[in-house]
Amino acid sequence: MLIRHLRFSGVAALLSLTAFVAAQPDRVNGRPGTTRSEVIAPHGMVATSHPLATQIGLDILKAGGSAVDAAIAANAALGLMEPTGNGLGGDLFAIVWDAKTKKLHGLNASGRSPLGLSRETLVAELAKLNRTTIPPRGMLPISVPGTADGWFALHGKFGRLPMRDILAPAIRYATEGFPLTEYIGYLWAISVRNAQADKFPGAFLATYAPAGRAPAKGELFKNPDLARTLTLLAEQGRDAFYRGPIAETTDAFMRVHGGYLRREDFAAHSSTWVDPVSTNYRGYDVWELPPNTQGIAALQMLNILEAYDLRALGGYNSPAVLHLMIEAKKLAFEDRAKFYADPAFAKIPLRTLISKAYAAERRALIKPDRAALAYEPGSGPQLRDGDTVYLAVGDRDGNMVSLIQSNYRGFGSGITVPGTGFTFQDRGEMFTVSPGHANDYAPGKRPFTTIIPAFITKDGAPWIAFGLMGGAMQPQGHVQIVTNLIDFDMNLQEAGDAARWHHDGSSDYNNPKMIDGGFVEVETGIPYDAVRSLMQKRHDVRIGNGGFGGYQAVMWDAKNRVYYGASESRKDGHAAGY
Repeated sequence: MLIRHLRFSGVAALLSLTAFVAAQPDRVNGRPGTTRSEVIAPHGMVATSHPLATQIGLDILKAGGSAVDAAIAANAALGLMEPTGNGLGGDLFAIVWDAKTKKLHGLNASGRSPLGLSRETLVAELAKLNRTTIPPRGMLPISVPGTADGWFALHGKFGRLPMRDILAPAIRYATEGFPLTEYIGYLWAISVRNAQADKFPGAFLATYAPAGRAPAKGELFKNPDLARTLTLLAEQGRDAFYRGPIAETTDAFMRVHGGYLRREDFAAHSSTWVDPVSTNYRGYDVWELPPNTQGIAALQMLNILEAYDLRALGGYNSPAVLHLMIEAKKLAFEDRAKFYADPAFAKIPLRTLISKAYAAERRALIKPDRAALAYEPGSGPQLRDGDTVYLAVGDRDGNMVSLIQSNYRGFGSGITVPGTGFTFQDRGEMFTVSPGHANDYAPGKRPFTTIIPAFITKDGAPWIAFGLMGGAMQPQGHVQIVTNLIDFDMNLQEAGDAARWHHDGSSDYNNPKMIDGGFVEVETGIPYDAVRSLMQKRHDVRIGNGGFGGYQAVMWDAKNRVYYGASESRKDGHAAGY
């Protein structure tokens, strides 16, 4: 079996590597494989996963808007233009650097499960489906959407322009149409095929495939229902969503079609301001948001890795460094599967998990010459596929925003209430149905979530707002970006263009215990000698087909007083400044 796997993987890697090398651009400076230069501008910077959304954010900055105003405007546009990853039916998290107070602020704008869906009812519904876990589509994984409340919470604290001006560009594009980009069009077609097979009630196909098929690259797409919903928000505020027409329409639809979300769930919703948490990695403070997010997994991994001299071990994508990173991921994710949950329902040993002392205990379990088949979670003190958008903004006053927003899987649950123009998220899929587990389902509870914005400061000053969307890839991607920047001296764009790895198969909500070591997917830019060395250490290595996340970043250069921007070359992203 090992010989067969080596032969298959080796041939695939060599063939793919040949294609990769042949496709390299001939840049006269920078690292091989870098797709473009960083964007540099003095007054403001926006980096998003869609060029038109980036331009909208930039226009807001030029009109005198704050970084938060620009982030909201860009996010509203992304909900229209990239509904394959986000929208008003999803959740939002943000980290904001306030230049006046020189302080980071964290916002958890994630929704909670329906108050009227008891655990007993959920179990009975799952039994009808012959399931023990919550499905990825349909009524059962739907939780309250937190995005709209998140916009207004951010705007109330850091906004300048009126919301009608901030939402106007997205409303205009929803009314007049926008052309589909290549990568988003690819994902859109997959989701339409899923919806045609699902045959769920509602207006998904009428909204997103009005011609009976998915729109193609370059076609203009209009969403008049979303334009009306955004107009309600612009004119009536957040209560139009949580106490007005949107909540009422959703309640009526859910009652008819067997859903559980009610207007009382919308009315009870509120976002939560939280303190970001950090670890110091080689003199830089890396900040994440606490659970119910998975952000601290990145901090746990960095704490484990900090004791190693990654440069001396061979540097970027060397066999020894890759092995250590993968094992650090496995260790952190065992704790993630056990402890990460809504802190209102579970006691989380947060400080212990991100302490240097605990990292030393976990680090001692790593064998330098052998991949572990299993690790136990810490005894002292869930999530692969995910489609999300991340954006970063910096304004002329030095304020910076790191914002992430998601439906979870693609278009989420596949449920679109007629007249609203958006789909509801399926984040509730991430609850366990395991009595006593920290993330076990309960009414009115926030599910564990994968979406995490990040921020780096140095000596108390802002440096980089960044993120890398993509389910369980996110903390793995954050660690790769941080080490690329700090350990391997890459610039902001090089750090995102560099070839990535992704480990899957750790213990999770749908995989109660990793017993086979999982597997590692690599991009073809990782050298074959490194791949072969990993296989000799008994890692199951595979050539990946996407799934390596989407990166955006904005960096502040205090010396020259300019912003740098970088964007994901694997997708449709774009960074721009002025």
